[in-house]
Amino acid sequence: MEETIRWDLSNIYPSIDSKQYTAALENTARDIEEFEKTLKGYKPGTLSGKEFEAFAVQVIRHYEAIIDSCTTASAYAYACLTVNTSDKKAVTGVNKADELSVKAEGASVLFHKFIADSKDAVLALTAKGCVLEEYGFVLKETITEAAHMMSPEMENLASDLNRTGCDAFSRLQESISSVASAEIGGEMKTVIQLRTMATDPDRAVRKKAYDAEVSIWKEHEVAFAAALNGVKGSCLTLEKRRLWNDPLEHAAFLSRVNMKVIDALTGTIEKNFPTFRRYLHLKAKALGIKQLAYWDLFAPIGESARKWTYEEAQKFIVEQYTAFNPKQGAFVQNAFDKHWIDPFPRAGKTGGAYDTYMPDVKESRVFANFNYDYDGVFTLSHELGHAWHDRIVSTRPALLRAYPMTLAETASIFGEFTVFKGAVAEASDCEKAILIENYLSSATQTCVDILARFYFERNLFEERAKGELVPSELCEMMVAAQKKAYGDGLDPDTIHPYMWAVKGHYYNAGYSFYNYPYAFGQLFGLGLFKEAQKNGSSHPFCEDLNRMLSITGQYDAMTVAATGGCDIQSPEFWQEGLDIIADYTDQFEELVAKK
Repeated sequence: MEETIRWDLSNIYPSIDSKQYTAALENTARDIEEFEKTLKGYKPGTLSGKEFEAFAVQVIRHYEAIIDSCTTASAYAYACLTVNTSDKKAVTGVNKADELSVKAEGASVLFHKFIADSKDAVLALTAKGCVLEEYGFVLKETITEAAHMMSPEMENLASDLNRTGCDAFSRLQESISSVASAEIGGEMKTVIQLRTMATDPDRAVRKKAYDAEVSIWKEHEVAFAAALNGVKGSCLTLEKRRLWNDPLEHAAFLSRVNMKVIDALTGTIEKNFPTFRRYLHLKAKALGIKQLAYWDLFAPIGESARKWTYEEAQKFIVEQYTAFNPKQGAFVQNAFDKHWIDPFPRAGKTGGAYDTYMPDVKESRVFANFNYDYDGVFTLSHELGHAWHDRIVSTRPALLRAYPMTLAETASIFGEFTVFKGAVAEASDCEKAILIENYLSSATQTCVDILARFYFERNLFEERAKGELVPSELCEMMVAAQKKAYGDGLDPDTIHPYMWAVKGHYYNAGYSFYNYPYAFGQLFGLGLFKEAQKNGSSHPFCEDLNRMLSITGQYDAMTVAATGGCDIQSPEFWQEGLDIIADYTDQFEELVAKK
């Protein structure tokens, strides 16, 4: 039966408790010790010319090998755990991988210090025709990042304290969110189960689930507020010590964009709020209500008659990818054939979907919870887009393979949209309305709701710098942010006041403003699709796209986009992606009128 299909991890390690996995961790730990010993023993200025060149190349190659080993060990361990969360061996394996990652962070600090201390000699090796020419941007970025680091001792202390401080707060949010329950209809349901009821066709059920969910967040609001204050307070302290002006400046640096890009992106979305609100009004009409309440955001406007078998989904995705790029279609077919995908939900398996890359074997694995509907098809196509991106950069060394979050969604959004268009093209009007509404709902979350989260987090940092915030203040800030973004598209009296407790990314100390890169990815992918339409069939845009994907880890986002003819500092570029959303809103309006 289809449900028995599992991914195959055997060519990575035989098992999480195997001698091979344990040996890999031990070998990498020794590599880290050797790497640290080498750098601690080096005195800047003692080598010159070819001697320094050989030493610098050796250091970079050694550091990249550590990155690859740690990444593979961690990705493998989490892959084992997410398909069976009750597996104690997998839990132990993840803990060991996390311990190794902390050691690798120490090596990273020393690497940054070495590059910064020898910056003139290192940068000379990145000149045209020199051995590190390809590393020019990445090593300059490393020097900038090193300038924002504390001493190695302080960075190591911060890393250790983070495990028992911010990470503990994050785990608190996760653990409470996973088990907190309320009674509804005579049955206890967790907050996760209640949130899934937002798609129930019965509005009364959705409202009851919403009320029950809010009651849970309110019950635990003190704990969540304490955790959030702790994470954001620590973040502000460290950003100040590391000489960043504010967390958004650091987030932009990590995303490899500048504030001109962020302003162009957010400003253009704001300019297009009326399009999203028009969609929300149309959805209300399709549901037969005057105005959407918050609990109506994910309500289905009808039941799809189309059910997909896993085999049908495979065939359709391969066909759509092949039509755009035969090589990509063949890659996706290989992923299915080689069992790189764990597609079905089962007891002990976590929810959601993700793609993970194992650099030591140069292969990806795709985790999904296929549910036999269009969403399941689109989710698979999205994650396989990520896998294709992995494949494109797999020939690059680790430092040139690591792309920022802003560019991480490029291949996945583009691929998913390609499959979505194929599904719409063959659908009946009824099915088409459901497909387009689902698409617009997702786009609204990615653009409008993401911007609300952006507003909230920016305000949160400003207010947290003045002192700790109580739950009522956090709720007021969240309601204000959502009202600003959704406008009259939602009944203002039904706004969700506890989204600050719901969204785990607020509790991620390692990456503030975890939100806008998703809006970037959505609209960047659509903008690229517009470019493909402009070029027409005479120009193989898939080749341009692949070239762009291949350098996503090598340059800043502005430079990468420019190779595809896109100026992401210009509002006009972002408008092209939003125009596609507006076109689908027009189509949705026509379909609603026919009902």
